Amino acid sequence: MASVDPLESLHLGFRRRYLDYDTLTQQLRGWAERFPELVRLRSLGQTPQGRELWQVTLGREPERIRPAVWIDGNMHASELCGSSVALSIAERVLRLLLMPESCALPRPLRETLSDVVFHVLPRMSPDGAEAVLQTGRWVRSVPRDPRQSGGPARWVASDLDGDGRALLMRVVDPTGEWSSHPSNPSVLVPRRLEDDGPFYKLYPEGLIEDFDGRSVPDAHFLSDNWPDLNRNFPWSWAPEPAQTGAGDYPGSEVESRAVIEATTALPNLFFWLNFHSFGGVFIRPLGDAPDKQLPDFDRAVFREIGEWCTELTGYPMVSGFEEFTYEEDKALRGDLSDYAYHQRGCIAYVCELWDLFKRLGIPRPRRFCDYYTAMGRDELLALAEWDAAHNGARVFPGWTPFEHPQLGRVEIGGYDPRIGVWNPPEEELEGMCRVQADAALRVAALAPRPVLELHASRLSSGLHRVRATVENHGYLPTYVLEAGRQLGIGAPLRAEIVVGSGLQLYGAPRVELGHLDGWGRGVGSRDMVFHVPRSRGSTARASAEWTVSGSGIVEVKVHSPRLGEYTKRVELGPE
Repeated sequence: MASVDPLESLHLGFRRRYLDYDTLTQQLRGWAERFPELVRLRSLGQTPQGRELWQVTLGREPERIRPAVWIDGNMHASELCGSSVALSIAERVLRLLLMPESCALPRPLRETLSDVVFHVLPRMSPDGAEAVLQTGRWVRSVPRDPRQSGGPARWVASDLDGDGRALLMRVVDPTGEWSSHPSNPSVLVPRRLEDDGPFYKLYPEGLIEDFDGRSVPDAHFLSDNWPDLNRNFPWSWAPEPAQTGAGDYPGSEVESRAVIEATTALPNLFFWLNFHSFGGVFIRPLGDAPDKQLPDFDRAVFREIGEWCTELTGYPMVSGFEEFTYEEDKALRGDLSDYAYHQRGCIAYVCELWDLFKRLGIPRPRRFCDYYTAMGRDELLALAEWDAAHNGARVFPGWTPFEHPQLGRVEIGGYDPRIGVWNPPEEELEGMCRVQADAALRVAALAPRPVLELHASRLSSGLHRVRATVENHGYLPTYVLEAGRQLGIGAPLRAEIVVGSGLQLYGAPRVELGHLDGWGRGVGSRDMVFHVPRSRGSTARASAEWTVSGSGIVEVKVHSPRLGEYTKRVELGPE
């Protein structure tokens, strides 16, 4: 008789639709209430609109410190599918803990993952996501602008025509940069010399704040929703105007500050996965320098991960600096994954979900980021054709005349990218969740795995030698990456003996063990050349010895900030 899956009755549909805040909250609470021995739910803080930043921790003995993974999604408000995938990974971890044999994972991976802790923040910007879900308006991260009023005129999005969406407005203008596609007049495309018109200006549906009645301000994407959370983290942060969307200072926003504070309290994090959309690509460090400055070991590990991720998902992995800067050789500042790599010493990268460019058959450009500027009129027509055939024509809903109180006659609508551009159609979600969970769990299985053995031997009457041996059975070294070796959280292992009553210790109780190598070398490592195959020596093993007299219980603790504490006891018998 087939076993009943206890998770299916709790599933609220995140593999088939995009959840609003209340449903997402209900999903997390359902897991925490049903499986209190495996799940801890907490709020990292509250947003200005009163929503909780829910973070769920999953694992056996969730409070016990050992190698841990951090997964977050939806830091950019429109990128809703990141929440779905993050929830799917959490559900897969729960299933692994509850029913390990039902998971299609090899036994060695199951064993490693069963002793890894997962911290999942499925929605970093609940205020922004709710605005996108409920109104359709563009929000980069958060639907607020803390800058003082009285500055230059700006656009403020709102639902003018009362259809429940704040989309776009087009205004006939001989200086306009856009014209209608000759094969599909509803689709606006970049203007060409040979076009006859009419030509259009494109603005967000809404009003101009501080309008002088003459000059229309630029429709900047952060005009009423500043800052960008992914420019608000401490690593290489730079203020406006050097970095658009930076915020007033690193961690100035409730959401980013909550993540910084929560993860700083977790020195045992070794893997950090940050979900975005769209594009169909993994973006790894370095984000601020070319690959030649990436340490050899770190680069080899990222090659290994990139090969797995491409095999499992079809997405390539690219360098942030070399293929994902908006201006070539100009680094993006205050980026979360750079913070996670450089300041937290984690394997850290971004996944841009939803491979729309691949679906449209657009050839890959030299730099992956150039895809986003390569959407000319032919590509936009291909998008419209795909939208009509596979997406219910949701992206291009058509234009409706409207009398604007400031601009006069306009047309509203035209482009709703929420489902189809920013996020995949709902029917694509389940497959996406499955393959992304496969990829994330495989990387999580790289965790260092300390194994402590304790032995006692009698030296003479009443005198004993206690020997502790620690081996790292995991892929990664105990310092995880070279990026983390020199950080304070990258301190090496230490062994300490505690003797009970009736025992006397000779010598210092504490012994520094150093770091232990893992068995993994990545791809392209000079340690693993096929023509001269060799291994390192006992670099994955370390020992400590103490001399103790008497009888009773001794306890040995092995500890490091990245790994937590491992303890064993042995009883020393009488003469």
